[in-house]
Amino acid sequence: METATLARRGTDDFGLSEEEVRLLAQIASGVTADVAARKLELSARTLRRRLRTICDRLEVNTPIEAVVWAARRQLI
Repeated sequence: METATLARRGTDDFGLSEEEVRLLAQIASGVTADVAARKLELSARTLRRRLRTICDRLEVNTPIEAVVWAARRQLI
């Protein structure tokens, strides 16, 4: 039952901003964190910190899991 509840949650439940969705889209495109940071005009350290925050909020362990989460909800 827990899985079904989790699957129905939308982005509002997790409070992802448009910028965070763009960050996940960059990672999904296959670029390195350094390239994604440059494209988003962030430092690599800031990008990694934001990824960690997103992962914590979505209750996933890795940025790839966060990308999969966003893809399943057709955000990216």
